[in-house]
Amino acid sequence: MLSFSTSTFCLLQTSYALSLLSRFDSNIGRQHPTKPDILGPVAKLHIRNEVIAPDGFRRSATLANGVYPGPLIRAQKNDQFVIQVFNRLTDDTMPLDTSIHWHGISQSKSNWADGVAYVTQCPIHPHKAFEHRFTPIGQTGTYWYHSHYSTQYCDGLRGPLVIYDPADPLAHMYDVDDESTVITLSDWYHTPSIQLGAIFGEVAANSTLINGRGRYSGGPLQPLTVIDVTPCLRYRFRVIGLSCFSSFNFTIDGHRMTVIEVDGNEVLPVEVDSLPVLPGQRYSVVVTANQPVANYWIRAFPRQPNETFAGGQNMAILRYAGAPDQDPTSAPGPYELFFDESTLHPLIDPGAPGIPEIGKADVNLNLVLGFLYPPGLFLMNNVSWTSPPMPVLLQILSGARHPSELLPNGTVYELPPNKVVEIVFSIAGIDHGGPHPMHLHGHTFDVVQVAGNSTPNFINPVRRDVVSMGAHDDNVTIRFTTDNPGPWLLHCHMDWHLNHGFAVVMAEAPREAASQEAAVIPRMCFFGTPLSLRGSFNHVYQS
Repeated sequence: MLSFSTSTFCLLQTSYALSLLSRFDSNIGRQHPTKPDILGPVAKLHIRNEVIAPDGFRRSATLANGVYPGPLIRAQKNDQFVIQVFNRLTDDTMPLDTSIHWHGISQSKSNWADGVAYVTQCPIHPHKAFEHRFTPIGQTGTYWYHSHYSTQYCDGLRGPLVIYDPADPLAHMYDVDDESTVITLSDWYHTPSIQLGAIFGEVAANSTLINGRGRYSGGPLQPLTVIDVTPCLRYRFRVIGLSCFSSFNFTIDGHRMTVIEVDGNEVLPVEVDSLPVLPGQRYSVVVTANQPVANYWIRAFPRQPNETFAGGQNMAILRYAGAPDQDPTSAPGPYELFFDESTLHPLIDPGAPGIPEIGKADVNLNLVLGFLYPPGLFLMNNVSWTSPPMPVLLQILSGARHPSELLPNGTVYELPPNKVVEIVFSIAGIDHGGPHPMHLHGHTFDVVQVAGNSTPNFINPVRRDVVSMGAHDDNVTIRFTTDNPGPWLLHCHMDWHLNHGFAVVMAEAPREAASQEAAVIPRMCFFGTPLSLRGSFNHVYQS
């Protein structure tokens, strides 16, 4: 129990700190007046190559607006997004075309804006541009954006996106939620992704970056990211897995975390000591600054061989107001409340659609992961994804409907409208590089059977858009309703694996998609907007 004097101190600290924080409220959802790396929902992203050294090693990278991670894009619930993307890339040691995907945004009635090269649009060529317009009605929470062309986001084209809810039902649980509480976790490579993408197998990162800073083995003692906190305040940390390949175990020495959001979906609060974050996944956790004033290590331990915390690798700093400007000496743990995905339950409208029994949905698919080596390919139901000569959406708009008419053959699954779909993921033979984070575009889904748990849950399963495929016998199972017409990519979010064919397309309600998206053909593959017109966008651009 806190003593009276400590309680009084905390109350005074909280009141004072909140009075200072109130000045940020007017900027939430808008471009920050003094911080160019914070954008609103109407913004420009200039994609260009620059030399950076986030871990002390200098390399050319592919960046949005010259920063890594890319600028935080923030909006309010139901805001319209108008994002103009300009391709200024020149370094041919990395991919020169580009595209931008808005990860977790459902793109209802705007499938064309999903940003997936060869699925919903042509790539944006150098000196060309593309404007995304979409309104994520009802969606709030923590998201991100990244290149969806080749392995490009491994070279740096990735950044956070947050949609704030003025009526957040869990707002009473935290005091601070702004740009300072967004935490990005990413792997970083010293070699351009074109070279690494040719490797089939484990591709080890050189370092882990937390909010764009880190250290590598044998490298300089670079300054690490510092996250400042005030004693007694409660912080909503939005933890985002920006990873190209690495999964992380996220912890803060001496502090527990209360999970309140999973991939943009509020959940009933669950307290944990550690948080597994796979590529593409996001969590909001509430952390109370209730420890003695000091510095504490924030740890993001990657799931790959020979990793260590030596010399500040895989770490950042939680710094209490009044603590000295120095590296922490804190010890890890304690670890008593372990993460269990099956304990996460939606706060709002829980329950999976359809008959509550495995195999009793309207459409039941079993996607079996396999491998072909040589040459080194991932297979889904014995077929490997390759980019088609024409985007799948454009094929649909051109009259193709049946999977036999859609390219690439064997990797496009037609789904009828307004039906419950169940997908079971399984693994044939020896797994390579798992557990695999499976991401479905265009939907959140109910995970009726999570990895490591053989008991289905149809009553209140976790709802998310990236799920671990688990191990051989897990048979991870998801359900969703086909209420969002368009072709949606389903893929492993380890980008090296996607590069080797680990994907399929769910062609949802293609006739309805053709009717809904018919007006956007010029936007998808029109090669006509030079960068010199960047001040006079009118509507139709793409490269």
